[in-house]
Amino acid sequence: MELFITLLIILVSLVLNIPIALSLIAGTAYYFFFSTVPNTILVQRMVEGAVSFPLLAILFFITTGNLMNYTGITSRLLEFAQLLTRHMTGGLAKVNVLLSTLMGGLSGSNIADAAMQSKILVPTMERKGYDKGFATALTAATSLITPILPPGIALILFGFIGNVSVGALFIAGIVPGLMLALFILIFAHYSSKYRNFETSNKQPAARPKEIASGFKHVILALLLPIIIIGGLRIGVFGPSEAGAIAVLYALFLGLIIYRETKLPQLVQALLDSAQTTAVIVLIISGASAFSWILINEQVPQQLTEFVVHYINSTFMFFAVAAVFLLIAGMIVEGNVLIMILTPLFMPILPTYDIDPVHFGIFFIFTVSVGTITPPIGTILFTTSSITGVHIEKLIKEILPFYFILFLAIIIIAYIPEISLWLPNLLSG
Repeated sequence: MELFITLLIILVSLVLNIPIALSLIAGTAYYFFFSTVPNTILVQRMVEGAVSFPLLAILFFITTGNLMNYTGITSRLLEFAQLLTRHMTGGLAKVNVLLSTLMGGLSGSNIADAAMQSKILVPTMERKGYDKGFATALTAATSLITPILPPGIALILFGFIGNVSVGALFIAGIVPGLMLALFILIFAHYSSKYRNFETSNKQPAARPKEIASGFKHVILALLLPIIIIGGLRIGVFGPSEAGAIAVLYALFLGLIIYRETKLPQLVQALLDSAQTTAVIVLIISGASAFSWILINEQVPQQLTEFVVHYINSTFMFFAVAAVFLLIAGMIVEGNVLIMILTPLFMPILPTYDIDPVHFGIFFIFTVSVGTITPPIGTILFTTSSITGVHIEKLIKEILPFYFILFLAIIIIAYIPEISLWLPNLLSG
């Protein structure tokens, strides 16, 4: 009974638009106060959930993403992407995709990526004749490349909670992320051609000398994900140390190489990082206590028995999991679902001989689709509020993208080599 009321409190709080962290804490507090479990366990679980060395990676990579906007990295990547696509049909639409791909491995946050591009690219696309609704929908869709590219925050959370190698998850997300970028690039090309976006008055293709010159300005920025992946692969450092190196590298570029970072900007970047991290840590604390409740009530064990009894194949398991995660992602924010559901799914995977790294990429991407899906849709409402596009129009424009996203989910689920080929190759 206590578990049922706990779930009810959390769901009602979410419906009332109470912050997710407070909803989780309120629900778990009821359980501990009105059950026979000692109240002190609540505080212990919340503190233990937040005080963890691997979670420092989240703080560092969030800080890196914020610093990028003040160090000249973002502007240089944008200019290089525009240089490569200036002669193409729908050039700015392709810049949108390329920038998300280039930034994804650096910012680590799809919300940060979507917000930044909504402010920078959507107004520019509108001036070039693009429909604002299409530009906003494209920005929302391309932001989904970010969660599965290293060093995505979701990858760190899944690895931490599921006891899965974060380094392996980082490497496993590269091929699926590039595949999704390719799918959206193709769609952006034909959509632009069909709707006459940038189909005339195109500039000449960049000459090799121009490309070389542009690459020279971004090579230091592009080295960052290579340093991170390379260091993790050869065992020089772990994810948390990689995050610290990323922060130092971004500061090095901004203060010494590009010299674009001023003290007020640095302070603002650090304040933004502290605020974002504080919210995430509160959510982790609440989710940690809630996970303890689920384990105490033997929910994972009962769920495993139920699933094994009614689902007798890996194919059906992925189908049911995909539908469940898509529906859950429509209601609850993606990172919260990762923290709550990972302990439930992990005991089930050995039954179907599913690699946890493969499942992690599938899980994270499927849940992330919910961020552009009503009724919660954090990315949906973030981009809509920044660009000023009515939510009804944005949903209409984003509908075609669902076909691409669902196709990507199917491929990632049923072709494990998409996720596992590169980790297996690098591990020998």
